[in-house]
Amino acid sequence: MPQIEVRPYDVADRDELVGVVFEAAGEGAPSSEVWGHHASLAEVYLTPYLDLEPESVFVVTVDGRPAGYLAGCVDESSFPSEEERTSAAIKKYRLFRLPGPRRFFLRAALDTALLKLRRVPTAGELTDPRWPSHLHIDLMPEARGSGAAAGLMELWFARLREVGSPGCYLQTSAENARAVAFFERVGFRKYGDNAIVPGMRYAGERMHQQTMVWDA
Repeated sequence: MPQIEVRPYDVADRDELVGVVFEAAGEGAPSSEVWGHHASLAEVYLTPYLDLEPESVFVVTVDGRPAGYLAGCVDESSFPSEEERTSAAIKKYRLFRLPGPRRFFLRAALDTALLKLRRVPTAGELTDPRWPSHLHIDLMPEARGSGAAAGLMELWFARLREVGSPGCYLQTSAENARAVAFFERVGFRKYGDNAIVPGMRYAGERMHQQTMVWDA
């Protein structure tokens, strides 16, 4: 039986988390592709947390090697927004010069324009003082079904209680029924409407954002 451990992040985990785990952890999920450039995606959804708030990052290991993580932020008012992180990654990696990312961002811009004309709401970050904290969680296949995800959430909830956060939120895709069910099991509840995520497709269909909240 593999040895599963859930623990706080250590700087020695960084290279493997960024270079191996981040790329493999989301495979197969409806929202796994996004714009398909892993280095830039990591700079939006992982490395800022490692650099700016490492005490809110937790790791699962399988036989001693990182195989998943939870990256959190206890107060997003003091953290770069997803829009800011994405803009910085686009500029750094010159993503509009790459065919795959360019196609994604152009489709996202077209989606946004068309939906605005139709007055259809689109996905966005939640800004609400009731839930100032947020998180991202990803596990490689070998860590799934082991209880590791629940263990990561327990460490995260303990962190939120330690700093006195009133609550947190996360955003996943409404099409990812397995993720939604897991978050409900650990105490989150659905919040708001399932707005369309510009640019995202799954099986050729538009994707929708599922915001979920947890109260301390």
